[in-house]
Amino acid sequence: MRVLQDLSLSATVAGFVAVLVGFTSSVALVFQAASALGATPAQTTSWIWALGLGMGATSIVLSLRFRQPVLTAWSTPGAAVLATAATANGVGMAEATGAFIACALLITLSGATGLFARVMNRIPGAIASALLAGVLARFGMEAFLALQSQFGLVLAMLVAYLLGRRGWPRYAVPGVLVVGIVGASALGELRWSAVQWSLAWPVWTTPQFTLAGFIGVALPLFVVTMASQNLPGVAALRAAGYDTPVSPLITWTGLATLVLAPFGAYALNLAAITAAICMSPEAHADPRRRYMAAVAAGVFYLLVGLVGGAVVGLLAAFPKELVLAVAGLALLGTIGTGLAAALKDERHREAALITFLVTLSGLTLWGVGSAFWGVVAGLLALLVSRAAIRR
Repeated sequence: MRVLQDLSLSATVAGFVAVLVGFTSSVALVFQAASALGATPAQTTSWIWALGLGMGATSIVLSLRFRQPVLTAWSTPGAAVLATAATANGVGMAEATGAFIACALLITLSGATGLFARVMNRIPGAIASALLAGVLARFGMEAFLALQSQFGLVLAMLVAYLLGRRGWPRYAVPGVLVVGIVGASALGELRWSAVQWSLAWPVWTTPQFTLAGFIGVALPLFVVTMASQNLPGVAALRAAGYDTPVSPLITWTGLATLVLAPFGAYALNLAAITAAICMSPEAHADPRRRYMAAVAAGVFYLLVGLVGGAVVGLLAAFPKELVLAVAGLALLGTIGTGLAAALKDERHREAALITFLVTLSGLTLWGVGSAFWGVVAGLLALLVSRAAIRR
């Protein structure tokens, strides 16, 4: 069976690292959004169940369907939108659930009609590569900034990475993770007391559809999910050399959100940062076999959903510096490849550099993140450059 033949330890570890990074970097924001909407502890656990199930199922099915590493995630900026909307507009769980469904319908339509794919096809490869590098570079910098608070631990992980890249490149990242866990354990930094094992159960919330919820929650949630999540997600696939059709991916994430929205899946989308871990050479030397890293991540997501808060506690047991170092070092190769592709063509170099810097800056305007504005700035620079050449 081809799937079993393509499975490897490096791909499995890459999938685990992707899930580790995805959850520890933003799960607190999801909890904050649920709390702002007035969710009960049972409803909050249901959110993790629904999001884990949705991310796991879509990652596994889409990756196996296209034999390419398609990883999905929850909308991190979308969680920030929810927290803000709940505070500003007094939105509760029922009204928010109606907005989740409306957002899911908009995502599905943008995929089924091919509208989003047409937009992506008009973005030059250099801009897409610069966008990806800008999104990921922050994680690379944070890996080295972690030296300030955990010098010995992060330095040991860096040395393990450098030695691994030269001695056993396929297992460099697993080696970094092992060294990090052993080092954190020796320093007494693993917080096992945070883990409380229990199964998660879905909780149904009857949706309430209102104009205020559509305008104040659904539309902003849709915009930031498409601009700040799906846009760099597609850019990650393109920059890694995969030609996965965009429309089916967007359509299926929209449908999965639609089905699971009453249980707390507020917005599912393509992943970029965690997907880049699954697309990197560290996942597998053969790009045709890296899809198994996304499949492995999907399995871990399903497990996270089933045991809910227990796995969140397990992931929280790792010190922040360990997670930052693993993520940053795992993404170094992808960052370098993205920058090389972005700056290769002199005609697009300035526009690509502007895209990279704006994206890296973390700029947020009108609730829309820097990934969108990086593309806007890069395309504007490209248009001005072409107009000047024509003159």
